[in-house]
Amino acid sequence: MSEEKTPRLSIRWSEGARSDLRRIDRQTALDILHCVDRYLATRNGDVKKLKPPQTGFRLRCGDYRLFFEYRDEAVIDILGVRNRREAYR
Repeated sequence: MSEEKTPRLSIRWSEGARSDLRRIDRQTALDILHCVDRYLATRNGDVKKLKPPQTGFRLRCGDYRLFFEYRDEAVIDILGVRNRREAYR
């Protein structure tokens, strides 16, 4: 039996998302990057479509939420990284 592989997604980090990630302590930022890498490779993760008025999706990475939109089938744009306490304000 051959298993069909899901094509790996590519990412583009917005300047704001890069800045958000730099403000987080190093170990937590690495945990977030591992979470993102796992999602890119397998498309498995705690992802939800945001409800209006917000657009896009969020990926839950521990106490942090990563906000993104699909550019096309193979590319996602990461728009922001926020702690869950301030993520939806």
